[in-house]
Amino acid sequence: MGAGCSKISVCWWHSHLKPSVLKSSDLVGDACLLCACENATENRGKNERNALPSFSEYSLEELKSATSGFVSDNIVSEHGEKAPNVVYKGKLSNDQWIAVKRFNKSAWPDSRQFIDEARSVGNLRSERLANLIGFCCEGDERLLVAEFMPHETLAKHLFHWEAQPMKWSMRLRVALYLAQALEYCSNKGRALYHDLNAYRVLFDEDGNPRLSCFGLMKNSRDGKSYSTNLAFTPPEYLRTGRVTPESVALDLIRGKNFLMLMDSCLEGHFTNDDGTELVRLASRCLQYEARERPNAKSLVTALIPLQKETEVPSHVLMGIPHGSAPSTEPLLLTPLGEACLRMDLTAMHEILEKSGYKDDEGIANELSFQMWTNQMQETLNSKKQGDVAFRAKDFTTAIDCYTQFIDGGTMVSPTVFARRCLSYLMSDMPQEALGDAMQAQVVSPDWHTAFYLQAAALFSLGMDTDAQESLKDGTNLEAKRNKN
Repeated sequence: MGAGCSKISVCWWHSHLKPSVLKSSDLVGDACLLCACENATENRGKNERNALPSFSEYSLEELKSATSGFVSDNIVSEHGEKAPNVVYKGKLSNDQWIAVKRFNKSAWPDSRQFIDEARSVGNLRSERLANLIGFCCEGDERLLVAEFMPHETLAKHLFHWEAQPMKWSMRLRVALYLAQALEYCSNKGRALYHDLNAYRVLFDEDGNPRLSCFGLMKNSRDGKSYSTNLAFTPPEYLRTGRVTPESVALDLIRGKNFLMLMDSCLEGHFTNDDGTELVRLASRCLQYEARERPNAKSLVTALIPLQKETEVPSHVLMGIPHGSAPSTEPLLLTPLGEACLRMDLTAMHEILEKSGYKDDEGIANELSFQMWTNQMQETLNSKKQGDVAFRAKDFTTAIDCYTQFIDGGTMVSPTVFARRCLSYLMSDMPQEALGDAMQAQVVSPDWHTAFYLQAAALFSLGMDTDAQESLKDGTNLEAKRNKN
């Protein structure tokens, strides 16, 4: 999936990640994954269950000590109002690294319900999962403890890579491993995965992708269970409250042609036959009716023969030094980056308005020879009307006009996506804003503004750690551009 949004991606195309892992929305890369190879998986599963830690109850004091008192420096992931929780990195007294998910006080008022749900997920053991190894339930505190994965998320490696984009063979491996994880969970009675997206896929010390166990836990607030993002919920679950084995299929690509879905970084690295087969599989998984979607096992069967470089370890394909975790460096932010960090939407608007369309050169004007057609003139008029509304801070009208321009399909403009993104932020629609920021990146992969806007949208969604990564990427790209 590729680049695009933030929903989960099978990772070969650019997509609108709602996210995204792949929405990685229609993220470029959200895709369909499923399944397990029976006999091999069965034998492997027996061995791995013996090697993985058992499920335990931890005291609040133990987890406070492990996370240095839940200090902000140890936060690795945050979620917003709809999913009130924070994930911390920690280290137990036996030197084992862990991930600790701490729920908001309003979550899980029924302690028995929380413990039962945690134990149910804690019974799962697979090398394809970042396994749940414990919980804490003291007073109002509700915490989950999982294996810590040191090498970031799929979203990071797909959309915010530094040294190299994720290789085609590694993307295929991610798809297969996630398919196996979902099939394992489905076979164990956990068919519904909440908010499957690119931030839920983590990489272990060997560079192998794993599916976060946290997404297998129902979310709860005020005693009521809910899914934090209906965009990832199977249609039949919304209608009936029941899930089928096929419901784990991932909503990845919607109505995009092959070239628009393609991650430009992968050009020349795969055959048209492989690309066509993956599009076909993903399209089947997007069928509205569950009976028309393939089951998990058939998807795994289809993905296995597509695998490449199977003898090469994942950490080699990923370019990760074996046994080491990435380092962090302080950021020197530019004015736009600083405005995004502060969530100063007025300053962001002034900067985008002043920049105009100078960054669209060589992109938006490729189809300028069509200027004289009626369709093109209507498209240009929509953009002009959107620009007038954007300048006047009439963001509702700007959204409508820019949408007409984008839906016209005759021209492609990263700046229009950026302007509609900010208009969405101004209208308190951060998820839609994130989708547009990622689409801007799809159109112009090295455009720093796209990354800055992704950061702003992620900050609005309460995903501060991921937002900081986007800020870093935007800063590095802008510095590189200014240097040239």
